[in-house]
Amino acid sequence: MSAMTEDQRAGDGGRAAEDRRTGEVRMGQPARNRRELRVKVLWIGVWLVFLSSPIGDLTGGHHSADATLAGALGLTAFVVAYLALVFRNMGRPVSGRGAHVLLAVLGILAPVLAYTLGSAWLGLFVYLSVACGATLPPKAASWAIPASAVVMYLVGLHSGEEEARNLLLLVVLIGFAMVGVGQLVQTTIELRKARATVAQLAANEERLRLARDLHDLLGHSLSLITLKSELAGRMLPGHPEKAAQQVADIERVSRQALVDVREAVTGYRRPRLAEELAGVQVALAAAGVAAEVPADPELGGVPEESEAALAWALREAVTNVVRHSGADRCAVELLRRQTLDGPMLELAVEDNGSGGSATVAGNGLTGLRERLEKAGGTLEAGRAGSGFRLIARVPAAPSADVGSGA
Repeated sequence: MSAMTEDQRAGDGGRAAEDRRTGEVRMGQPARNRRELRVKVLWIGVWLVFLSSPIGDLTGGHHSADATLAGALGLTAFVVAYLALVFRNMGRPVSGRGAHVLLAVLGILAPVLAYTLGSAWLGLFVYLSVACGATLPPKAASWAIPASAVVMYLVGLHSGEEEARNLLLLVVLIGFAMVGVGQLVQTTIELRKARATVAQLAANEERLRLARDLHDLLGHSLSLITLKSELAGRMLPGHPEKAAQQVADIERVSRQALVDVREAVTGYRRPRLAEELAGVQVALAAAGVAAEVPADPELGGVPEESEAALAWALREAVTNVVRHSGADRCAVELLRRQTLDGPMLELAVEDNGSGGSATVAGNGLTGLRERLEKAGGTLEAGRAGSGFRLIARVPAAPSADVGSGA
């Protein structure tokens, strides 16, 4: 849980840095700096052009002092409620009691001011329609916007029918346009969340790949180092030359393991099956296990991913033989088979040991099965007679050719 939280924070930080580099303003989310605040205020404030009529009506001396003061206070309250509602809830459905109260304030002030102060104030219904379209869910907005237009026309019958008729279509269209903008904002937010999820899944997949590679690499190499260390310890009193040879082998294996780990970490390691077959003979001989290993295989046309998956399977199988089986014989077979799914390359590793731990699907076999499935192959592992048998199959032709010989 903590690792996921750290990844999410890192992803958020990376996206924030990317937004700062590209100058992108996040839609439907709070402003993070002054620049984004200015952009959002400008984008919303440009719509305040419709306030020119009521402001001109107040400053033109058409009303008494008390009516002018009341109109100014009402207009101020309307603008504050509008900005607070749209600025905070743009692209998000109204949530919380405060948002509903602000929308109700707009719905009350617009008809009251337009009815009492004249047709110059009918433009307030444009803001009411924008607020409904920008903040309400689409289903609720589909009736709230036409209702605003109807109320405006009814008020206009009292204060100025011609002005109401001119604004009727605008109120409806701009309201539904804001519904579309709100949906676009919501889609943008969901796409950001989806991108974060994809990044998280990619990070988890990379962790899984690294865990599989390190397990296979270190398990094999450390087992070989342990065996050769034991041999060197037994040879040291009477055969120092042979012990020195074992120590030299330990150094070579250690250096190669270090190289392999570095390649696995960088994601470029693709083990070769021929190399693994040669390494198998060394590892089994060091463990005192008689080995039956095929000669250099013919791998023409086999995809690199398939060959790498079989190489990992061979390494994991032999590591289990050396560490867990207690066997004194191990046979490795490599065959091409024609199946209903197309040509397959099959690797079989069988020993005569009685070790029980190899029969349990631990981290090694689990990771190996995942690796083979990713390459389009399968894994079978279980008891076979008095020993243990592992069979790995992968496609022997590129995916476009698989099934051509069925």
